[in-house]
Amino acid sequence: MDISSIASYINKVELFKILLPLSLVFCLAKALGLVARKLQMPQVVGQILAGLILGPCVLNIIDISSPDYGLSIRTIAEIGVIMLMFSAGLGTNLKELLKVGHIAFLVAVSGVFVPLAGGVGVYYLFGFDNGSRFFEALVMGTILAATSVSITVQALKELGYLRSKVGNTILSAAIIDDVIGIIVLTFVISVSDSREKGSHDSIELVCLKVFLFFVLSFVLGFIFYRAFKWLENRRPHTRSIPIFAMGFCFFLAYIAEVYFGIAEITGAYAAGIIFCQLKSARYIEEKIDICLYMFFGPVFFASVGLKSNLKGMNLSILWFAAAITVVALITKVIGCGLMAKLCRFSKSDSLKVGVGMMTRGEVALIVTDKGITAGIIDKSINFAVVPLIIVSSLITPILLKVLYSIWPDNKVRRKKDRESEQKAITYTGMYEDKDNTQAEEISSSADNKE
Repeated sequence: MDISSIASYINKVELFKILLPLSLVFCLAKALGLVARKLQMPQVVGQILAGLILGPCVLNIIDISSPDYGLSIRTIAEIGVIMLMFSAGLGTNLKELLKVGHIAFLVAVSGVFVPLAGGVGVYYLFGFDNGSRFFEALVMGTILAATSVSITVQALKELGYLRSKVGNTILSAAIIDDVIGIIVLTFVISVSDSREKGSHDSIELVCLKVFLFFVLSFVLGFIFYRAFKWLENRRPHTRSIPIFAMGFCFFLAYIAEVYFGIAEITGAYAAGIIFCQLKSARYIEEKIDICLYMFFGPVFFASVGLKSNLKGMNLSILWFAAAITVVALITKVIGCGLMAKLCRFSKSDSLKVGVGMMTRGEVALIVTDKGITAGIIDKSINFAVVPLIIVSSLITPILLKVLYSIWPDNKVRRKKDRESEQKAITYTGMYEDKDNTQAEEISSSADNKE
């Protein structure tokens, strides 16, 4: 047996070892995802629970630290994070983001820094210390600052208020909210890494690196955007476009991490923003989402549960999880709702804006995962974040329904009534025209018979 045969055999053994864990992750994650959707919760909740069940918390079937397949699962999960942020960037409506008024911007800023301060305060109050308490507290605050409006969007759509003033404010503020959250995370990880490695990089130097990265992203973005516009005109809606776009995403993520000391997810998000105005942006996003939905997404979200371990669980962690959940919900309502009120929203609409911004989801998980991977926070923090996502996902649609039943948006209701009346008039006219046409045809045939 030669060397190439031995290498081939080893590779087959490694492939064989990861197949069973992946099979279990996919099947259970999808099954519990469907259960979560039936319960009006995001499927991501079911996928996280699948990881908790398969990991050390319950059955301990899959060990993500295993030397046989653990590195492979972690690598797939990391790629899933990058693709998830790239997809988020692609889904950004840059024109709406640029057009959005000062109200949405102020709501977003307040909705980031009030929960950030609340998260830092709770972390210091409970006294956790993983070696760099200040940065741990900042990461915890950033987790609370991140907003995921997918549940809110679905709830407003079902209620018929998605395109209302409140709905547009929530959507616009959520986009800015995520951008600010990613930038804050980038600063925290960059400064923490430089100090951990014994580097003498000051905060000013880190800020300079971040600034230079965004300048480089702007220059590369202009060049590649023009190149992709030419490509989509020559080969519209062909598979080569999303493949080249994915390649650029990985390239920019690599540049961000290696040369600027910035989290790779920042580079991936920037790549998505660069391409979001292409005609093929939706097509690229659809192809990326297929990969996420079928393969990388379930592994990443399940890995959140797989990384959790009950060995570190104690009463203080449980109290911490409860406190973080309460603080996260209240600070979003206060931060966003109070700023909306200062921007001359009514009391009821301000409360709706605050409640609509309460949900946490993918971005919170990504921030948590990056904080754990960077060694800033402990794995036990997962036990505080997962309940927050579940509770916020459950309570937000319920509260929005209650608020709109008490204070309905009369402008939207009148608009709906006018649209219904217009449709009724249009349909009536169509049927009248049809009846008149049939009468004319009958009359014409009778004349011909005569």
